[in-house]
Amino acid sequence: MEDSFEQFVRGSTTQLLRTALLLTGERGAAEDLVQDVLERTYRHWRRVEDPHAYARVVMARRITDRWRIGSRRVREVQLQQWHDEPVSDGTQARAQRAGVEALLRQLPPRQRAVVVLRYFEDWSEARIAEELGCSAGTVKSNCSRGLSRLRQLMSVEDKAREAAR
Repeated sequence: MEDSFEQFVRGSTTQLLRTALLLTGERGAAEDLVQDVLERTYRHWRRVEDPHAYARVVMARRITDRWRIGSRRVREVQLQQWHDEPVSDGTQARAQRAGVEALLRQLPPRQRAVVVLRYFEDWSEARIAEELGCSAGTVKSNCSRGLSRLRQLMSVEDKAREAAR
């Protein structure tokens, strides 16, 4: 009995897999279906007259059962859709802020004060001039020079990062 079943498996597995693949559309599901069919065929091997016909009938019934069960079963949610999205922990924002602070420290004190008050505190040029005790023109020129210097510093930093790669 064992030898005849082994011969059946060797001789029919390729055809059964091909049929299962056409029925399921997926290699893994087809392999599972063939395994299930072979298990059921083995259990009834002594009563089976035509093993090929029996296996095809079992396959047809199992695929029908899968469709029926699948339509009643709650659909699974793929974890990739929900768990592969990165969650910000604020590290990148802190690193950027530390980088900006380091660049600002390289500016002269008055340029740094003007840039911070203008762009981080959103003060008007008139208010900055009043608070620093200088003219609006001085605020504008310090702001312009400070931004220009920041651009140069960032360019140097970007080139250093690229060279490190």
